[in-house]
Amino acid sequence: MIKPSIPKGTRDFSPVEMMRRNYIFQTIRSVFERHAYLPIETPAMENLSTLMGKYGEEGDRLLFKVLNSGDFTQGVEMTEPSPVRLATKICEKGLRYDLTVPFARFVVQHQNELVFPFKRYQMQPVWRADRPQKGRYREFYQCDADVIGTNSLLNEAELMQITSEIFQKFGIDVVIKVNNRKVLSGIAEVLGEADKITDICTAIDKLDKIGKENVCAELLERGISEAAIEKLQPFFDFGGTNAEKLHKLSEVFANSEIGTKGVEELRKMLEYADYLNINTNIEIDITLARGLNYYTGAIFEVKALNVSIGSISGGGRYDNLTGIFGLKNVSGVGISYGAERIYDVLNELELFPKSLENPVKALFINFGEKEELYALSALQVLRNAGVTAELFPDKAKIAKQMTFANSRGIPFVIMAGEDEMKDNVFTFKNMETGEQQKLPIESIVECLK
Repeated sequence: MIKPSIPKGTRDFSPVEMMRRNYIFQTIRSVFERHAYLPIETPAMENLSTLMGKYGEEGDRLLFKVLNSGDFTQGVEMTEPSPVRLATKICEKGLRYDLTVPFARFVVQHQNELVFPFKRYQMQPVWRADRPQKGRYREFYQCDADVIGTNSLLNEAELMQITSEIFQKFGIDVVIKVNNRKVLSGIAEVLGEADKITDICTAIDKLDKIGKENVCAELLERGISEAAIEKLQPFFDFGGTNAEKLHKLSEVFANSEIGTKGVEELRKMLEYADYLNINTNIEIDITLARGLNYYTGAIFEVKALNVSIGSISGGGRYDNLTGIFGLKNVSGVGISYGAERIYDVLNELELFPKSLENPVKALFINFGEKEELYALSALQVLRNAGVTAELFPDKAKIAKQMTFANSRGIPFVIMAGEDEMKDNVFTFKNMETGEQQKLPIESIVECLK
């Protein structure tokens, strides 16, 4: 006998968990659609050529590769000296790592069908061969919103506005941390390590997780000079208001064109945000790096306050992603919300609506064949009125049906025997108080609505 199990880092979801997850998806979707984003979906599997090399060396290691179907070893010399070359012969596909790279592929493949600027949202699972831990899974859902085909910083501001609206609807207090990859490039230039920008970003991105000492050790391992690491130290504690940070950076980048450009983009983006009256706290964090290779401009990260969990949303601008697939000079910007982490935050703060636990408002008790048909007609009246209700499917002992209602958390039961049928009414019982009264179905609808 096989013991039932699922792969580590994946989960089953109970009905209550699914109702809570659907609440998350519906809330996010409603905000996306109000801002004129359109839905798309892409396949779970992409060609490895689409995925590889887009996420940095760490991202490539976390890709789930899919074996070719059939006799995938046919014609392959199994004594192949290089495991990597062997893998490329038997694996040509992979599970998507995120939704952004597949979106760039989608845009290029369907460019003649789209009207630019194109605003899309996408809510689908992604997979990463990561070590499972709290808030980190191998299979999880992302909810993405992207705009492609425009360089306007209005889009960055709108994404911050969307973020603010989503978390206000959830009742979660957050801070939106922002930076710009051009600022990081400017820092690398000031350090005299301009060619090491990818290594610097990869290491700095781990600051919250491993601390300054370990980040510096990793930078040293990556070939960054001790003198450059010493110059980097003041940037780890870059305090003050957003305006003060921008002023300091302007001075630091007096001789750095790319750094100055990043500062001006940050300033303009925040100016737009002020006009949009975004209530959520927006904070410039120059150590924010976002490890993915494809970011070229603004980058975002959203952290929940009062909860010890990592970022629950992140994104940024990418200027060259579609160029990899043959469509040059098309800039995009997007943000991704992690459904699993939002779930964990809502759960920890007890912010899920209580109504999600008891969606069924009423249960019709089944007394027998004639009573069943009488109840069915009334059940349809309730459902047509938008009330979630059901009829117990079998003629069973009343105690069993009542126990079923209690176990499901159903707040009302509706009963009808010969007397009720004769008077065209139902006995309507409140399961919490025990109070019951005889009412026509129209009155029951009003009570339940």
